[in-house]
Amino acid sequence: MRHGKRGFKLGRTSAHRKATLAALSAALIEHKQIRTTLTKAKAARQFIEPLITRALDDTTHNRRMVFRYLRDKYAVTELFDEVADRVGSRRGGYTRIVRMGPRKGDGAEMAIIELVDYNESEPEDITKRHRRTRRGRRRSKATHVAPIVTEVEAALGDEVADRKRRNGPPRSDSPG
Repeated sequence: MRHGKRGFKLGRTSAHRKATLAALSAALIEHKQIRTTLTKAKAARQFIEPLITRALDDTTHNRRMVFRYLRDKYAVTELFDEVADRVGSRRGGYTRIVRMGPRKGDGAEMAIIELVDYNESEPEDITKRHRRTRRGRRRSKATHVAPIVTEVEAALGDEVADRKRRNGPPRSDSPG
């Protein structure tokens, strides 16, 4: 049983999983946005957010602790120098995951994970799904009735306008 065992196994051994998450995180720091499966994106978010929080305090100890997880000195340098300055005012939530739909080959759910402060707009390659309904779009009656009523009022003149002003708008349940 898996009682209390949180986290994503990703179908890998622990060493392979740590290497995968380190590579994903280094790529995210370098490119600011990567495309991967939804499960890997969620696992990478749990992996990288504490590292970004640690990068807000630039000390030698914190650099060594982050390097212990990332294993890429260029990514560590960019994380502490550039990314930490950009996200310094945030109190968490440094990444955003945007779902993209299934992958064509195997149907795996794809997603984009990005650093929030770098990408302000939605990615362009996301396909928006429009739900189709069995019934068509309902049109309001006022859009079809209003032009006809104004034409009739113009034809009949002031008599209809005076009656309309005294009685208010016509009720929908009354005939005529």
